[in-house]
Amino acid sequence: MTETKTLILNADQIRQKTDRIAYQIYENNFEEKEIIMAGIAPKGYILAQRLAKKLEEIAKIKITLVEITVNKDNPLQDEVKLSIKPKEFSGKVVILVDDVLNSGKTLVYGLAPFLNVPVKRITTAVLVDRNHNRYPIKADFVGLSLATTLQEHISVELAKSGKEAVYLM
Repeated sequence: MTETKTLILNADQIRQKTDRIAYQIYENNFEEKEIIMAGIAPKGYILAQRLAKKLEEIAKIKITLVEITVNKDNPLQDEVKLSIKPKEFSGKVVILVDDVLNSGKTLVYGLAPFLNVPVKRITTAVLVDRNHNRYPIKADFVGLSLATTLQEHISVELAKSGKEAVYLM
């Protein structure tokens, strides 16, 4: 049996959604001097890099990128790692970024290190929200909300160069 792939977003549409999310983040944080853009590796971090680049084009806000490493299959097995020290995001706005919000598990574990430091505010941004939350977390900035069955899968292909797309499988 072959797996069928249905194209949901092409490269241009991904860029448009990313740009729109960046504008929404700016509208909600225009008074800030610095924003921490924390992406869950690998694809959430790529998306965070793109959002940061767009924000730097449209606003005079300092953007600090943070890479979050989470064991997505078994988050309790390995410690969640951040690419900066906690004192660097103390008192600042944090935007937690991932490619797809499915059950909310990855975002919850990615959020955990930020709960030990007094931050100003934490919001979330995702390219695709599948609306299957099992954890008490929601996406504040969403590129596309897509109602899917539990058996379906969303595949996000993000690359520095080459073919990019979002597929329903």
